[in-house]
Amino acid sequence: MCAAPRRPVFPPYFPDAMITPDTIDASNRACDEAWRSDYAHLDEQLRRRGLDPDAVVEQAAAFEVAVPSWALGTGGTRFGRFPGRGEPRDVFEKMQDVSVVQRLTGAASRISLHIPWDEPDDPQALREQAAALGVAFDAVNSNTFQDQAGQVSSYKFGSFQHTDLAVRKQAVAHNLHAIDVGAALGSKALTIWLGDGANYPGQTHLRKAWERVRDCLAEVYEAMPLDWNLFIEHKPFEPAFYATVVADWGSSLMLARETGERASCLVDLGHHLPNVNVEQVVARLITAGRLGGFHFNDAKYGDDDLTAGSIKPYQLFLVFNELADALADGALPANPSYMIDQSHNVKDPIEALLQTVDRLQKSWVRALIVRRDALAHYQETNDVLMAEETLREAYETDVSALAAAARKRLGGAIDPVAAFRTSRYREQVAEARAGAAYVPPQSL
Repeated sequence: MCAAPRRPVFPPYFPDAMITPDTIDASNRACDEAWRSDYAHLDEQLRRRGLDPDAVVEQAAAFEVAVPSWALGTGGTRFGRFPGRGEPRDVFEKMQDVSVVQRLTGAASRISLHIPWDEPDDPQALREQAAALGVAFDAVNSNTFQDQAGQVSSYKFGSFQHTDLAVRKQAVAHNLHAIDVGAALGSKALTIWLGDGANYPGQTHLRKAWERVRDCLAEVYEAMPLDWNLFIEHKPFEPAFYATVVADWGSSLMLARETGERASCLVDLGHHLPNVNVEQVVARLITAGRLGGFHFNDAKYGDDDLTAGSIKPYQLFLVFNELADALADGALPANPSYMIDQSHNVKDPIEALLQTVDRLQKSWVRALIVRRDALAHYQETNDVLMAEETLREAYETDVSALAAAARKRLGGAIDPVAAFRTSRYREQVAEARAGAAYVPPQSL
């Protein structure tokens, strides 16, 4: 169990409610026999295919994904929000909940903060608490798609694209402030998603709006520390419904190339029009050398922010397949930045995050067990059926035991959700956090 923080410095975060190694060990003992049996069966299967399960586990154990600060409270829509028990009331309590996800999965040791939704009054105190909990900070996310209290100029007609120089300067200044906060926390990247665009033909000058966005991005980029990266995130529509400035991967790629070497594209799995071949987008950005990272989620209709793999699990596998293939070829010099971006409207947020990390681990493992030599042979000889079947072979393999083995190696749980429920963590923090309410971000 982590040591309790110094009370004068940190707000209380209820260390007695932490998930302890004993909690995880007890949960693992309850399912150890079944896990060992499943692993032995899978080990035999994979060795028959000429694969090394131990090497796969080692690679799987290296997988990490960041948790967004806004996903730890109950989400909502414009129609309403239904609060859950024991929601974190501030960013310090969110850090505690992130540490629970990390302890149970071993793959979520970083949190991505949204500025200003979760901006700390004392960044150093938050950084110290994070270190005490065994977590660190991923990319910070700026917000110029909403007006904030006390803001001088409105973003009603855009931020970086705005015709008024004062509005653009305000938007740039906000991003520079987000960088300062991130630097104080130990972050090394800034993610920019813009809502800039138009709702009606003629509303904006399409080329000039683009040029203004490009120039503002360049200004932010030039102010970043030299060891920072800039992630440019695209989205086809919403809040702009006629023409969004950074609408697709081509737009973000153009901006990244014009901005600088440390600017790259961030792919949110829900930020595509229906039936877009997302794995092909990933392949193109790898070839361009500008794949910066991912926001993992899933969608049925639009930017639904559902749990990753809940709607299109095969697509998620195919995305990871492109990553595994590029890694094997040496076309991916470093792993992209992986982050979850979901809204947990009806699921317990911690359980949804545990489920998500498990699904991501399984998708990655499935990509790692694709027989690359066989696939390359079938592709080169134009054997369409066998090439497809080689991918299906990996996708249809139950790799739960390998993903669990990776978590066990990291001190995590065989079954993270079961361990979480057995711990009664939610019940404990619901009691401890009584008497104050979670204040959701403005957009919720």
